[in-house]
Amino acid sequence: MAGLSRELGIDLGTLNTRIAEGKNILIQEPTVAAILLEELKLVEIGQSALDMLGRVPESIEVNFPMRYGVIAEYEITENLLREWVRQVTGRMLLFRPSLMITIPFGITSVERRAVYEVGLGSGSRDVNLIQQPLAAALGVDLPIGTPTGNMIICLGGGTTQAAVLSMNGIVSAKTSRTAGLALDEAIVDFIRRKYGLIIGQPTAEQLKIRIGSAIPQDEQSVMEIQAQDQVTGLPRPATLTTDEIVEALQSPLELIATSVRRVLEQTPPELISDIIDRGVALCGGTSLLRGIDRYLTKTLGIPAYLVDNPTTCVVEGAAKSFSMLEILSRNLPPKA
Repeated sequence: MAGLSRELGIDLGTLNTRIAEGKNILIQEPTVAAILLEELKLVEIGQSALDMLGRVPESIEVNFPMRYGVIAEYEITENLLREWVRQVTGRMLLFRPSLMITIPFGITSVERRAVYEVGLGSGSRDVNLIQQPLAAALGVDLPIGTPTGNMIICLGGGTTQAAVLSMNGIVSAKTSRTAGLALDEAIVDFIRRKYGLIIGQPTAEQLKIRIGSAIPQDEQSVMEIQAQDQVTGLPRPATLTTDEIVEALQSPLELIATSVRRVLEQTPPELISDIIDRGVALCGGTSLLRGIDRYLTKTLGIPAYLVDNPTTCVVEGAAKSFSMLEILSRNLPPKA
């Protein structure tokens, strides 16, 4: 029966969930649920639910059940995962799938157990857990099976995880809660302070994606937004430039760089020399911010580069780990 069971890698993220089988990405949806409050019933999930954000009556709540990479709303997360696993596998009750679910480095045993239980509750036969930096390193084919230093930085929506890996395990690592959402919040605060305008997180994210950058650019991009005057409450437009977004992002970016420096400080010198030679791999949705590779190269003094599959490498590595379970088993986190 085990041989007929499907093996699914799952990247259960703060903002997005991805499910892969082998090298195929089967599900890629926002980790969001729209709930009818009176009946506690799911109305929509994924992108359809995200499209409802800020546009629904009080009877419906748009819920983000993951916070900083860990489960904040257990039942909602379980329902989301169960529905997505069902979409992938159909209603086959005989051969339930095996899951490899990614978790942030350094979470507590209680948080770890919650992920394990959610995986079982989704209708799986067996659940294993893998740290996201280890999965990402597998997904980008870093040579972590050798006694050499490899460094990867996972810049996600809720967390930034920097890790040094060797011999299929994590040598030193740190998880910071300064990540994509913190960058959005910095843009919201900047616009409120400079222009006296209130914008939502989705607008801040669009500014970050369309004209944002970690470092000043030779060519300025501009974007006009519609915002709410914080004094009158009336709509008022504003035009933002790339340099303004760069200014807004400097504080959280420095916190990210500081977190990475602390990992390097805890790393043996022999591995540091390998990292200097090979560079630092960047992955995760926030790694797509323009210029962040050059920003980290300058602040760390070590070359940083964007991997070829930054948004999917974690889930691809989780799926790939099934073929390496015997080798990885001593370095995978316990389920409780």
